Amino acid sequence: MSQPLYPSTRWAWVEIDLEAIRQNTAAFRRCIRRGVKMMCVVKADAYGHGAVRCAQVMRRSGADQFAVATVNEGVQLRNAGIQEPILLLSEPPIDSVRTLVDYDIMPSVYTQEFALALGECAASSGRVARYHLAVDTGMTRIGVNWKDALEFRRSIDFHRGLQCAGTFTHFATADVPGDWDFKAQSDHFAEAVRSIKEAGLECGLVHCDNTPATVLYPELDYDMARVGIGLYGLHPADCTRDHIDLVPAMSVRGRVTRVVEPEVGTGVGYGLTYRVPTPNIQIATVPIGYADGLARELSNRMDVLVNGQRCGQVGRICMDKFMFAMDVNPVRADRPVRPVRYGDTVTIMGADGDEYIGADDIARLRDTINYEVVCDFGLRLERVYV
Repeated sequence: MSQPLYPSTRWAWVEIDLEAIRQNTAAFRRCIRRGVKMMCVVKADAYGHGAVRCAQVMRRSGADQFAVATVNEGVQLRNAGIQEPILLLSEPPIDSVRTLVDYDIMPSVYTQEFALALGECAASSGRVARYHLAVDTGMTRIGVNWKDALEFRRSIDFHRGLQCAGTFTHFATADVPGDWDFKAQSDHFAEAVRSIKEAGLECGLVHCDNTPATVLYPELDYDMARVGIGLYGLHPADCTRDHIDLVPAMSVRGRVTRVVEPEVGTGVGYGLTYRVPTPNIQIATVPIGYADGLARELSNRMDVLVNGQRCGQVGRICMDKFMFAMDVNPVRADRPVRPVRYGDTVTIMGADGDEYIGADDIARLRDTINYEVVCDFGLRLERVYV
């Protein structure tokens, strides 16, 4: 593997392939029906990939709007020059309405108190605040109950400082083909939208498709599709893999900071949960730990890649470091082995030669989902864009 760029202050980093982000965005743009807008979800710092850089690529590759999870995430995009509409995927505290108005960030709305406070703030500045009505169709997380959507709109639509720019819901089981609850949610949403429109009220852009629904149910695109995890090259479920080709954008790497060849029986790490079993075992240290998103539960269970070779991680993963073992006894090797050296690049997630470790591989070991894996690696590691 060619030597990548890396931070000068620490031998640990996340690599983000911006060409992969571009390809994935373009793939979803082709997947979505002509005339339907695409909202790119860049919450949680673009799932650990860096919201600003990713949004800049996405806007050139077909993104019409962006979605975030917090007010500060929206402000960050605005300060970086992102001018497209930005949706906040929740209703924030009332104290944030001035910031929302000043930065033209559209909140999700589902309580009358917040909606009217937003309208008052906008009207006091001679503006109109745009919002999206969140409809709870069965996930029981956020939103106005689908049966009450029309009544709620009537309770706030009198305010001159408010404009409904969108109406949406979120599916709980879009990644389960043929699921009854998914069908019920889509039916409830259709009924809520129909009731609002028949009352003569504007719904704005109607949207409900998340990443799996965008791939599996294009007939539910309505006016806009919301795409999240797929933009970063990760599938939301196995059932989407045959429908769209994606390129993982994130790799996680570090460099070896210490190599030793301990005596047989020597323990490694806190609790000495691994002991060197035979001669000719190298123990190498890499400055990445659970504070960087490498979960402690992976201790003694995961592999890493170095010089195109797969090696087992050993000992407990520390807050800032982990260790791995390399067997350099040529008698036991089934192929030539290159000993580990100080400064060698180690891949925790990504490709090295013919070997590959993906976010899904790590997620299976952790009994979680690839979403969490990539978000965790975005906690502290510096990003290098390639």
